[in-house]
Amino acid sequence: MTFLKKLLIGGAVVSAFSLNHVNAQTSFLDDAQLFSQFRSTGSARINALGGAQMSLGGDISNIHSNAAGLGFFRRSEFSITPSFAVNNAQTNFLGQLQDDRTPNFSLPNLSLVIAKPKGELQPGSFRGGTFGVSFNRIADFNNQFGYFSDIRNQNSLLDFYINQYTAFGEPPIGASDGLVLDIELVQGNPGTGYFKDPEYVFGQPFADETIITEGGITQTSFSYGANFENKLFIGGGLGIHSVNFFQNRVYGEEFLDGNNVRSLIYSIEDNTRINGFGASINLGVIYKPIETVNLGLNFKSPTWYRLNKEVDANIIGEFFNENGQLTFTEREFSNVEINTTTLSTPLLLSAGGTFFVGKSGFITADIDYVDYSQNRINSRDFDTSFDNRDLATFLGSTFNYRVGGEYRFDIWRLRAGYAYYGDPTTDTSFDRSMQRITGGVGVRLSRMYIDFALINSQSDNLYNSYAIINSANQNVGPFSEIRNNMTQGMVTVGFNF
Repeated sequence: MTFLKKLLIGGAVVSAFSLNHVNAQTSFLDDAQLFSQFRSTGSARINALGGAQMSLGGDISNIHSNAAGLGFFRRSEFSITPSFAVNNAQTNFLGQLQDDRTPNFSLPNLSLVIAKPKGELQPGSFRGGTFGVSFNRIADFNNQFGYFSDIRNQNSLLDFYINQYTAFGEPPIGASDGLVLDIELVQGNPGTGYFKDPEYVFGQPFADETIITEGGITQTSFSYGANFENKLFIGGGLGIHSVNFFQNRVYGEEFLDGNNVRSLIYSIEDNTRINGFGASINLGVIYKPIETVNLGLNFKSPTWYRLNKEVDANIIGEFFNENGQLTFTEREFSNVEINTTTLSTPLLLSAGGTFFVGKSGFITADIDYVDYSQNRINSRDFDTSFDNRDLATFLGSTFNYRVGGEYRFDIWRLRAGYAYYGDPTTDTSFDRSMQRITGGVGVRLSRMYIDFALINSQSDNLYNSYAIINSANQNVGPFSEIRNNMTQGMVTVGFNF
């Protein structure tokens, strides 16, 4: 583990370390939460139902969720689902608001099912089965947020570095967390102590920060579902996960001298790239005790990831004389820091029930249990015991709930739903849960169907730029509150054959 990552875990995590999207200069704690957090995904039909799907059969989403639902298919099917979303992130920093808008076009689902049902007159309790393969985007990291302040901070990022150099010593030459030493914004040595550049650093700074994230996780699933006596449906599948994550952060500070004349502007830019693959299995069952009721259970194993992470950074400082005129500029670059880790995410247990109102529609609901503290990382590049202790301490267990309904009229379908995803952390001082309100419409024809869904997701998060721990063991570093509001529209077009 790099020096900087230890600092961020040991400090920022104390109060509220995490975003639903991502923290800057991601620690392995952030990575574990980012890659393990579950959100129900799939076709436009399922999304319009709030994501509830564990007891529903006959939808292409069964391929990557509860594969038992594949046993309901009587015809083969191909479908494609394009999507367009806009995420609005409002950042509140020292009472100042900044809005960032991030549009995103994606292809979250592409699916094929091959059905092999038995004829009505063929004997035997086994009534056939269905094989399915799908490409499904299970996580999307495209986002941007930040702040620009005209109010002075109570402290500086330079204070953070001074505290850490004092406690742990200086990092190796070329390390990303030694850049402030390279251009002498922090000076001194372990014997005499460390201090801020007395010629250009005065008082407390104005600060600004921008964080941009890109990428996602795509799951390729291969599943099979079997039908027994049209009452018991059993299925299982293999998921291959592909991770692609990129983050760019730029943090800057501006200092004024005693005459309110600019003396120093500096900014640190860091880039984090994570790529890798993982695998998981899921096993599920759907049972029909009576014709109008479906009951579903699903087990999803931990996902075992192998992740390659690269981090690089650079710093630029502009130094001004007493008249506010630029006198010189300094810039330094860090080495590229590389490590490889394996991550095991927690298992997911899901249950669901569906009640059919004749042929007029149905009501369906799901519940999930997931214990995020079961995330574990391993690496040959560094000792992971510190990280795993933090995973067990700062992440916790939670429940997710989803409910939806569909009304059928001739070839038309009207749908609505709601989802609640619990806070994955043990910090009770701030609620990081997510809520979704969904709706949609669909049309069913003899050889094809079209479904549309509209999803609104809302969540609040805390972001800590850096940690300053005072004598009372409180983190007095700068915090921002981020309010995320994402609106997403998607269309699924399917063909039966």
